[in-house]
Amino acid sequence: MLPTTILIDEQPRCVVRPNDTKDLNRFIRNGKLYLLAEKPDGRITHRSASDAEMTQWQNALALHRAWGGDDEHFFGVPLY
Repeated sequence: MLPTTILIDEQPRCVVRPNDTKDLNRFIRNGKLYLLAEKPDGRITHRSASDAEMTQWQNALALHRAWGGDDEHFFGVPLY
């Protein structure tokens, strides 16, 4: 899958790159406490990452690679 933005009440929370829809749904389910930490009653949705969000994700991936990390072990980056 392409990088996907997770939204809380339509506000971007993080950009992740799941392997497939099943992986995305697992992250949303397992990461609910993290995702809703600041808005416990918030609504979680997702969409394709915008150009600006994609740039942040690519920069974080470049940093991950710089220390020797591989693509398989990089999942995403928080936006706030």
